[in-house]
Amino acid sequence: MVASEKVDSLTSSIIGAAIDVHRILGPGLLESAYETCFLYELQMRNLSVEQQKPLPIFYKDVMIDCGYRLDLVVENEVIIEIKSVNTIMAIHEAQLMTYLKLSECTTGLLINFNVKMLKDGIKRMRI
Repeated sequence: MVASEKVDSLTSSIIGAAIDVHRILGPGLLESAYETCFLYELQMRNLSVEQQKPLPIFYKDVMIDCGYRLDLVVENEVIIEIKSVNTIMAIHEAQLMTYLKLSECTTGLLINFNVKMLKDGIKRMRI
């Protein structure tokens, strides 16, 4: 399987898990509730998932821990940024793009669970 096909298949599985979580919980909860249930759902699909993974910044030759944490990282390939907001804003997209640039991942999913239909709350981003 070509790398891009692998990532496409992986993101499809992740989105399916997100849909299952949203179908059961619906909108209106805290991000932490969605994150915990989403983590469980991804693990039930036998995916390797890291939660609240530290993301240091490398400045020149120095590693700086600024307290950045990635909500979820699946299979060391896809960063998931979870939101529960009225509207995804440009700052949320910039946040995920920054995480992608600082990490070794090239694909990210910005998922806003505070929507009526989850498909309206998913944004896939690549660098």
